[in-house]
Amino acid sequence: MMLQLTPVEMLAGLGAVVALLAAWRISVRAARRAADTARAGFRLMSLAGRVVVTAAVIVGVQWVVLTHATGNVTLVAVVLGVPALLASHTLTRALTVTALDTPRRRGGRR
Repeated sequence: MMLQLTPVEMLAGLGAVVALLAAWRISVRAARRAADTARAGFRLMSLAGRVVVTAAVIVGVQWVVLTHATGNVTLVAVVLGVPALLASHTLTRALTVTALDTPRRRGGRR
C-alpha cells in the first residue's frame, strides 16, 4: 500500500508539528516562570517564620532574666543589649541588597 500525500497535506502536517513544538516550548517557559515565582514566595515565608521564632526566643529569655534578676544591672543590660545588636545586624542584612535575584537568560541552572 502506497501513501501519497499532496504538497498541501505535507505543509499542513509540517505546520501542525511546528505548532505543537511552539506550544510545548511556551508551556515549559510558563512552568519555569511559575516555579521561580513560587520559590521566591517560599523564601519570603521561610524568612518570616525564622524572624518570628527568633523574636519569640529573645522575648522569652528577656522575660526570664528580667523577672528573676531584677537587682543585677549588668545582666539586665546584656539581656537587653545583645538582642538589640542581633536585631540591628539582621535588619541591616535584610535591607541591604547584595545580589540580584533575576533568572539567567540562557542556560538555566549551571
